[in-house]
Amino acid sequence: MKHICILFLMLSLSFNIYGQAATIPIADNLVVENIPALSSSYINDLKNYTESRFANFVAWHPVRKEMLILTRFANSNQVHYVKMPGGDRQQITFFEEPVGSGSFEPNKGDYFLFTKDIGGNEFSQIYRFDLATNKVTLLTDGKKSQNGGINWNHQGDLILYTSTKRNGQDRDIYQMNPLDPSTDKIISENSGGGWSVSAWSPDDKKVLIAEGISANESRIYEVDMKYGTKTRILPEVDERTTYHAVTYSQDGKGIYIITNKDSEFNRLAYYEMSTKKINYISTPIPWNVGGAALSKDGSQLVFLANENGYSKMYILSTKTNTYKELANVPKGVIGGLEWHNNGQSLAFAFNDYKTPSDIFEYDLKSQKIIRWTESELGGMDVSTFQEPELITWKSFDGQMISGYLYKASSKFTGKRPVIISIHGGPEAQSLPQFQGRWNYYTNELGISIIFPNVRGSSGYGKTFLDADNGMKREDSVKDIGALLDWIKEQKELDTDRIMVTGGSYGGYMSLAVSFRYSDRIRCAIDVVGISNFNTFMKNTEAYRRDLRRVEYGDERDVDMAAFFEKIAPLNHVDEIKKPLLIVQGGNDPRVPYTEATQMKDRIIKNGGKVWFLMAKDEGHGFRKKNNQDFQFYTSTEFIKQFLLN
Repeated sequence: MKHICILFLMLSLSFNIYGQAATIPIADNLVVENIPALSSSYINDLKNYTESRFANFVAWHPVRKEMLILTRFANSNQVHYVKMPGGDRQQITFFEEPVGSGSFEPNKGDYFLFTKDIGGNEFSQIYRFDLATNKVTLLTDGKKSQNGGINWNHQGDLILYTSTKRNGQDRDIYQMNPLDPSTDKIISENSGGGWSVSAWSPDDKKVLIAEGISANESRIYEVDMKYGTKTRILPEVDERTTYHAVTYSQDGKGIYIITNKDSEFNRLAYYEMSTKKINYISTPIPWNVGGAALSKDGSQLVFLANENGYSKMYILSTKTNTYKELANVPKGVIGGLEWHNNGQSLAFAFNDYKTPSDIFEYDLKSQKIIRWTESELGGMDVSTFQEPELITWKSFDGQMISGYLYKASSKFTGKRPVIISIHGGPEAQSLPQFQGRWNYYTNELGISIIFPNVRGSSGYGKTFLDADNGMKREDSVKDIGALLDWIKEQKELDTDRIMVTGGSYGGYMSLAVSFRYSDRIRCAIDVVGISNFNTFMKNTEAYRRDLRRVEYGDERDVDMAAFFEKIAPLNHVDEIKKPLLIVQGGNDPRVPYTEATQMKDRIIKNGGKVWFLMAKDEGHGFRKKNNQDFQFYTSTEFIKQFLLN
């Protein structure tokens, strides 16, 4: 009798006062179709994996050794002030929408600038935050335009920034005194959406700006601030090469650049203006170089190398153009390099498989790493986490493909189910980093997760980066087919229980795998994915279209448009035999919501099984915690029903 009473009590806790099972309510901002009611038990069961935080570096204070960071303590990332290593994170912006980036006024630090959009629409506006009064002032037009890329002059009274406000398509360069928005004026009228500001010359008379054509082609120009003339520096004639300006040398006689000229990989180099000669510096490093920053006195330049996803940090003496690897840098992924004006302290964001992104300082004098933030893990026990394993497999044409395998917790035995998670871009890279909520699947559900870097990924040379362009699009899908073959040969992985997922281009890949290899997977999750490149090209924001045409192909070409129709998952719904979850942001400017709704509608019409989740206040992926949580609960229910059962 006692056991019966205890059982009745346990059951009663799972029901509301009306005797119905308690479920998670659906907020007004969510569109939910065909998703079953989600048990409220998920809120507690998954809580340890929903409460972790991370921190991104924003800016050093120009005078004091203090900094601004971005982190979340409520529903979205906001600016916080940190006065010392391990000090309190004092929140100073309080918006419903997340703050995107920020920059201190470079002389006294009396105010900072930041960017923010609405509902993930990516029409970021620039604001000024005055620290003495906490007053926020809108500096840009506040309309349907994209503004950002703030770059201060050395005197500290002017900024350059990019904006699409002239016509919504072309990204022009504007100048403004942030204390007087009426000074706003156009400096360089450009054609195309790939323009950005790189650096001011030491005397503030000239500026380097960049034009991005594609992942493998970019150009450097110099603008004379007095006359407004724009002169191309590199390359002198069109060539399919990348040139990224880091900054001017301290004497203004040359510029430090990162380029893949005459190389598979991006190299650090110095370009001498008078002789037009390029001196390659980092040739001995057979990996992409990036993330470079010059100290204020111009004597030292720090840069990163991406070695199979892991970051190596090097420091260069600009006097001798010789470099060495910095000692005591931990193994992981590094970004956001910025020198303090003291020339000794270097801030960066660091994460690895058991550390969420946090802010660290490298002290050059002592060669010590100093931790500024320690983000909460929300109850996760990182001592049980396993370091990801680099795996490789041979694709259909002999091309070697690699990825990272996060194994299921060792407490699980037998063959483990597999999730294949494909990155977006496609010119991106899956890195050996902290996986946040994904750890629930490895630790609590016993699922192994593979993050592949199929052809078209960055980090493995420009030939590999180009290997999926245009008519070669399906070759990257075949790389996943080869991965399925590899999984079949692994004793610890269950080839009969595989799910594929991905976001953006990774969402397209998930849809493509769903019809091409439907008989080899259990289910799929598509997050903000492309269902037909023709309709995608028509509806993506105009400032992105030309850049995407270089990668995917030009839909205005008859043969290319026909190829897009041939490979479109939208036209193969009859071959999708397994359940699909589609997740979308209603304000997505990159992959518009119509890509998701047309796919969902056609699957339903065809009698297929599809769950659909859209957040009306999100864009290209969910950024607000309440929406992220609901997506996590939904994905977990989907995985339990269709991958594990």
